[in-house]
Amino acid sequence: MSDEAPLLDGVHHLKLPVTDLGRSLEWYHRVLGYRLEAEFVEQGRLAGLSLEHPAGGPTMALRLDPDRAARSAGFDHFAIAVPSEEAMRSLAARLDAFGEGHAGVHQTSMGWILPMLRDPDGHEVRFYTWETHAQAAAPGERRRIHDPGPDMRVEIVDDSAPLTAGA
Repeated sequence: MSDEAPLLDGVHHLKLPVTDLGRSLEWYHRVLGYRLEAEFVEQGRLAGLSLEHPAGGPTMALRLDPDRAARSAGFDHFAIAVPSEEAMRSLAARLDAFGEGHAGVHQTSMGWILPMLRDPDGHEVRFYTWETHAQAAAPGERRRIHDPGPDMRVEIVDDSAPLTAGA
C-alpha cells in the first residue's frame, strides 16, 4: 500500500436530512442566502434539493428524511468557512437582524467560530474563519488542544507523539 495520499479537491457538497423541504429551503435562503439549483424527484415525489450559494458557500443538498433529521438534531455535521473575523462579525449581525439565535463570535485555537445557529430541524450550523491569529504547525507537527474554550491551552507535538497526552 502506498504512503502517497490520493488526489482530492475539497468538499463537493454538504447534505442534510430534513423533515420539510420547503421550510428548509426558505430558511437556508432567507438566513444564509442559498438559492435553489436543482430538484430531485423520485417515483413522482420530491425527495431532495440542491442549493447553491452566490458568495462562495458550499453547495448544500437537502434530503427529505424525517427520521434521520430527528435523530441528528443538535449535531454539527459540518462547519462552513468564512474568510475573516470581520466577515464572521458581519454574519453574526445578519443573524441577529433575522432574530436567529447563536452563541456569538469567539476566538478559537486558530481563528474564530460562530456556533449554535440552528436550522429548522435543529441541526447546528457552525462557521469557522479561514483567517487565523496563530501560527500554523510546521510540517511534521500537529496541534494538541487542551480543554477547548476560554481557558484552552495549545501545544505543538511531534507527529510521532501518541494520540493522547496522558495525565
